[in-house]
Amino acid sequence: MAVEVYRYFNAGWISRYFIEPEFLFKYFGFEWVQPLPGFGMYVHFLALGVLAFLIILGLWYRWVMPLFFLGFTYVFLLAEANYLNHFYLISLVSFVLIFLPANRFASLDVGRKPEIRLDSVPIWTIWLLRFQIAVPYIFGGIAKINGDWLRGEPMRDWISVRTDFPVIGRFFTEEWMVYCFSYGGLFFDLLVIPMLLWRRTRWIAVTWMVAFHFMNDQLFSIGIFPWFMLLATPIFFPDNWLRKTLGSFEVHFATVNTFAQRTKAAFQLRKWGFALLIIFVALNLTLPLRHYLYPGNVSWTEEGHQFAWHMKLRGKQGNTRFRIVDPQSNQEWFVNPADYLSKRQQRKMTTRPDMILQFSHHLGDLWAEDGFEHVEIYAIANACLNDHAFQPLIFPDVDLMQETQSLWKASWVVPFGQRVIPQNHPQSPTDGVTIRENNAYRSSR
Repeated sequence: MAVEVYRYFNAGWISRYFIEPEFLFKYFGFEWVQPLPGFGMYVHFLALGVLAFLIILGLWYRWVMPLFFLGFTYVFLLAEANYLNHFYLISLVSFVLIFLPANRFASLDVGRKPEIRLDSVPIWTIWLLRFQIAVPYIFGGIAKINGDWLRGEPMRDWISVRTDFPVIGRFFTEEWMVYCFSYGGLFFDLLVIPMLLWRRTRWIAVTWMVAFHFMNDQLFSIGIFPWFMLLATPIFFPDNWLRKTLGSFEVHFATVNTFAQRTKAAFQLRKWGFALLIIFVALNLTLPLRHYLYPGNVSWTEEGHQFAWHMKLRGKQGNTRFRIVDPQSNQEWFVNPADYLSKRQQRKMTTRPDMILQFSHHLGDLWAEDGFEHVEIYAIANACLNDHAFQPLIFPDVDLMQETQSLWKASWVVPFGQRVIPQNHPQSPTDGVTIRENNAYRSSR
């Protein structure tokens, strides 16, 4: 995370993602989370970097870890358009580490207070971390068991443009290579954790993991995720692995004293702690499956897609314009989202119905500021999932100002594969209606 904070400063992402945009898409229920004003976001990221460095050192861990969890989760919740599965994972792991004795050995906290040192920890602390790291793999594999992935999409499209890849790139347009990648990813996600836990296959799994994550890093732009997962892998090794590996370099400490024994006992699970642990595990196991409660293709509707470990699962393109109608004055405007959103925001919004709804209400607020309080807003949105044909994503005859974001099925999203014949409403500025273009309207505001 210290490296990630450096990347945000170096690439200018702090300003690009949180300061420059006039509008930020929000997660449902977290609309109240807002970016800090002025240079506040720079100060916040600097603080995150300092906290990450203190975690590395194991200094003031009991204060630092909760602060890092809260600070990073705040950044994660600021903008839905910036959603990344591994950021969600980092937030979960950070939360878990608040409750674990991760600073009780080989840390500056032990140097300050030798009496807190522990030579061993309760086994639940290890298995909780193993569980949290295993969840993305297992559910990532389950998510790949779908028709498109099993027939090689979107992997076929992704690797076909990377024939310049060293050694094996010349085979990327071959069907056998497409299926090797698709089914290899599926079996890797489902099998790598059991293989890591079984002694006889552990080093085969480690070799497979190194190759898999290296390929991911080279082929796809997924940031620190491959390296994060690789560096987390030793948590699955036997508990004495590190001591044996260090050998003569192991640091020897005094015998654990009575105070440290009492400290260790404090990390034994009590009834209330066990209940909280069960709730946390249950949420990890149920949230990724909630999309089965919604009818339709989750990769199309996006209902239940987030927080479900659907990683690099589909290719999706879209284009969206908005038609705004003022019934009182009979005026109409066609709005290009590019006039209001960054390229990244626009690319994300055009394929995600909930973001289209959010932006529609944002446009309604802007028009209300200029005296048009009861406008109707229609989305002319078309999208393409994997290699399927473009089709309408939103019913073009639905006034989105009358719809609200909720946890229920969105009736205004066109089911995947359904043909839509629009009625009553024109679909483009060339359909014979009187239109005042958005750019002209903006210049008069």
